[in-house]
Amino acid sequence: MATLGERLKILRKEKRLTQVQLAKFLKQTPRAYQYCEAGEHAPEFPNLIALADFYDVSLDYLVGRSETRERQP
Repeated sequence: MATLGERLKILRKEKRLTQVQLAKFLKQTPRAYQYCEAGEHAPEFPNLIALADFYDVSLDYLVGRSETRERQP
């Protein structure tokens, strides 16, 4: 299974966004976001939720615990 950083990168590229754009969305520095994609740092919980909502995926998918993207009702 993919890691959180790998999933962040895959989802970002699918939306054709830059790391700078995602950093602005999360209100953090581009370097802080780069650390997340590199797997050197995990986003804070509110940012994980914001990213899952933004990409319309489940938290389990985002953090690599599931291969199912869809959220469960």
